[in-house]
Amino acid sequence: MLMRWGMDMASHPLASGSRIYGPAQRARWTALAADAAEANAFYAPDMLCAALDHLASAPGVRLVEAQAGGELIGLLPVVVSQRHGRLPIASVENWMHAHCFFGAPLIRRGQEVAAWRGLLAQLDDAHWAPGFLYLQGLDAAGANAAALEALCVEQGRGRREVHRHDRAMLRSALDAESYWETHVRAKKRKEIRRLQKRLAELGAVEQRQLEKRAELPHWCADFLTLEAAGWKGREGTAMACSPSDAAFFRAACAAAFDAGRLHFLRIDLDGRPIAMLANFRHGEGAFSFKIAFDEELGRFSPGVLIELANLHAVQGDPDIGWMDSCAAADHPMIDSLWAERRTIVQYRIALRGRGLDRMRRTAAFALANGAEALASRLKGQS
Repeated sequence: MLMRWGMDMASHPLASGSRIYGPAQRARWTALAADAAEANAFYAPDMLCAALDHLASAPGVRLVEAQAGGELIGLLPVVVSQRHGRLPIASVENWMHAHCFFGAPLIRRGQEVAAWRGLLAQLDDAHWAPGFLYLQGLDAAGANAAALEALCVEQGRGRREVHRHDRAMLRSALDAESYWETHVRAKKRKEIRRLQKRLAELGAVEQRQLEKRAELPHWCADFLTLEAAGWKGREGTAMACSPSDAAFFRAACAAAFDAGRLHFLRIDLDGRPIAMLANFRHGEGAFSFKIAFDEELGRFSPGVLIELANLHAVQGDPDIGWMDSCAAADHPMIDSLWAERRTIVQYRIALRGRGLDRMRRTAAFALANGAEALASRLKGQS
């Protein structure tokens, strides 16, 4: 079910594979993304529409929009979850599917507080919205977190930070060589040079960035095959293991390429891919989406080699000001290569409403907070 300001756009939950938007709707989202206060390639139309087409399934995704003077100023994809962690408490969550690694809604620059005011007002009024709003994957120093905190203080609305962690990001004015020499240990640099020479002894090594649209289907197929040949394939989590995941990847790459926002790299050995990396751009930033490499050549560290190629590509591109690794906290490989960090946070935000809705939401927010506080005390005593 797709929801806009004050009205339902569809009468049923969004089913996987159903297209619920048209050119006019996408144009509105594109205009908002172009003027977003905080970049998020995962909610920009390239990836969002691909996800809605291929990954949105029951119980359904709702797109909550905030408007001001007829202008779209906020977009937040949400789902209803029947559990909150280990607690049997229903809540509204920003939609972060398995291939979404950042959850900041799109809010128009200069309208940050107004956008959150509109988004929360809709959730307060929505009878389908249980419990509280659980926000995942926000930048603690980003425009969304700042505006949300300001509004919660203004309204006396409950807001609780649930968790935070740091992950690697690349943000530096240094050129690639200077960055490499400044932030990577001399011993590691020497080892990488040795591995590059050893790899070159096996055959012709070529580094490339995707430039021709006609090659995109082949690059996507190569990436899916390469990823599936490794541990993700063995565990069943590679995108090729799921037709919908693979279709999402192809659609997102195609849309981003057409919009000039796909950043796709590969290293070939004698013409076959041994490492590939897909990034998605938004505004002046970029998000490192997925990496795949030939594990049979693991002794040459192809994953590190493609990241080195990525460092040169990013630092050599004046249109990319920073890149979020989208990696897990304390990732041993990327943390050793990128020196900057981004703090990612999760929040519980109290929802209001009237009558029974307000009572239930107040109780759910208090129960979740109380359970968390109790667990922390018990952990401290153990």
